[in-house]
Amino acid sequence: MIEAQRHSVKLAPSMIASDWAQPLETIRALTEAGVEWLHWDAMDGHFVPNLTLGPMFLAALRPHTDLHFDAHLMLSNPGDYLEAFIEAGANSISIHVEAGAHLHRSIGRIKELGAMAGAVLNPGTPISALDVVLPELDYVLVMSVNPGFSGQKFLPLAIDKIAALNQKRQELGLEFLIQVDGGIAPATAPLVVRAGADVLVCGSNIFSSGTPQENVRVLRKAIDKTWLEIV
Repeated sequence: MIEAQRHSVKLAPSMIASDWAQPLETIRALTEAGVEWLHWDAMDGHFVPNLTLGPMFLAALRPHTDLHFDAHLMLSNPGDYLEAFIEAGANSISIHVEAGAHLHRSIGRIKELGAMAGAVLNPGTPISALDVVLPELDYVLVMSVNPGFSGQKFLPLAIDKIAALNQKRQELGLEFLIQVDGGIAPATAPLVVRAGADVLVCGSNIFSSGTPQENVRVLRKAIDKTWLEIV
């Protein structure tokens, strides 16, 4: 059982932090490194103070890889863009609890369109905000930084939130994944994995220096060491 859990931890490099002068080379390097997901941050300059990737970027790169495309919509009106991102190749879409009044409707629509549906919790948002929709979710994204910019410092308060979600998942007999985004590195990855995280979004640590392959290897080693310690 521990072995199965150990190998189920997925890495989802955040493409916003990558070298956009050579996206195809980046994707090939990440594929060679053995990552499972690619994470795409869409920001509108309104819900968060930044402008980033729209569906056209996913559409341009989708023909070149079979990796899972995970779209994180940091938008004020995410419901207006679900079809566009899924048509562009997104396999999963997460939307923020705070982004609108129709979270349940949007989750249902994502699933109708054939993608995994996720909800996002900002650092200041309690997990109780998801009580009504939790059984409908395929994953919950816990922000371990305040959303908007890559390279921020990990907020330790995320650890208790992940642990509480993991406990609730077990108590309710649910199977949603727990994803974590922000400040993930060899020092912090073991903390969130111990708390119950399944998918780690990693940006600056993978792309800021060295090669993606080597940085993924170091991160995997830290995760593997965590499982050995648990055993």
